[in-house]
Amino acid sequence: MSTGKLTSKQSLFVGVTLFSMFFGAGNLIIPPLLGLQAGEAVVPTMVGFLVTGIGLPVLGIVAVGLAGTIRDLAARVHPLFASVFVAAVYLAIGPCLAIPRTSSTSFEMFEPLLPACVSLEVARLVFSVAFFAVAYLLAMHPSALTRLLGRITGPALIVLLVFVIGAALFDPASVQQAAHASYASAPAMSGFLTGYQTMDLLASLTFGIVIATNIRELGVTDDAGLAREVSRAGVFAGLLMGLIYCGLAMVGLGVAAELPGATNGAEILAASAGIHFGAVGTVVVAAIFLLACLNVCIGLISCCGTYFADVVPRVPYRMWALGFAVFSCVVSNFGLDAILTFSVPLLNALYPMAIVLVVMGMLHKVCDRMPLLWPWVVCLTAVVSIATALRDAFFAGAWLPFDQLPFADVGMNWVVPALCGVAAAIVHAAVRRNKVAA
Repeated sequence: MSTGKLTSKQSLFVGVTLFSMFFGAGNLIIPPLLGLQAGEAVVPTMVGFLVTGIGLPVLGIVAVGLAGTIRDLAARVHPLFASVFVAAVYLAIGPCLAIPRTSSTSFEMFEPLLPACVSLEVARLVFSVAFFAVAYLLAMHPSALTRLLGRITGPALIVLLVFVIGAALFDPASVQQAAHASYASAPAMSGFLTGYQTMDLLASLTFGIVIATNIRELGVTDDAGLAREVSRAGVFAGLLMGLIYCGLAMVGLGVAAELPGATNGAEILAASAGIHFGAVGTVVVAAIFLLACLNVCIGLISCCGTYFADVVPRVPYRMWALGFAVFSCVVSNFGLDAILTFSVPLLNALYPMAIVLVVMGMLHKVCDRMPLLWPWVVCLTAVVSIATALRDAFFAGAWLPFDQLPFADVGMNWVVPALCGVAAAIVHAAVRRNKVAA
């Protein structure tokens, strides 16, 4: 019989599972580079980064937990919008971008370990086939992810990260470097915008379906209990990621003098591990990237497969998962650069809508009293974000009237239209009431 509540041990495992699903290559490489480039301004920069890199994803987990699913949340706008938006989110962070990158990024960390006589193309093909075969097999039981990610691969990743971060903390940089130009004038805002690059807000909207499945397997089946446990897992994962982000930023600070012109966080991590552990450090960093990328790949295949199997039940979960794995394997070898050209604008179009949905989801008791708020706010936001993304993808440099809006220079030209949507919804509701009264 369900108690409606997980034990402390079960909650810990679920939280580590969610952390493992979030923490991939992007989460590894962005904070060290941010720490190196922020230099003396690292504290305000990290504060801004944590707001978007941690705060928004945690709010996304909670908002979906309160709504039930991402589809329930988006359906408040319109059922058709829910279908299109949710499918676009799953495809964007799944087979069209994030899943292929898990293999290609982890392979790059193994390149230094390969013999000189080995062809990189052949090695990449063999690696990707093996990588996605393992990920597919482990994703065949999405309800068992807590046992795998929460108890085995997730803790192993955390131990390795503590190993590398701890060495950097015990041997800190003697002199902090000056902040690079992008972080010198407005470090908090620069960190805030850098946090977008993790794309974890979109991921948070999709991970809830698999986490909820695992929580049900542990005995919590009522809606209130599921919402509470999903939210607790989100908060735990966010706190854990925050601690590791700060530690990774310190790693970047520690090697700033040796790598002042570094542009890649993976290079920074490898250099730090090499300084402290020699050749063993290269192996440790490669293992960290492999575990992190494999965890995320398993989680994304599970989430995407589960969602599309629910939407199109005639195609079973196994076939969806296999299709995503095979497609991603092909893209990781031949088509990643080409598909990034379309995927990045797609993400830029989706992110503002996701932010608005999450904020309104957290305030759903207020917003639901005026149902017109949902379509007005989200649709005006969508018009601006989609138009801007299309311009950036196909007509870079072309002028748009949205470029004159406040905050356009920092990529947030959708804020004022979203606020105008609130005003329009209030007026629309008043007009409708007057017509009914008449």
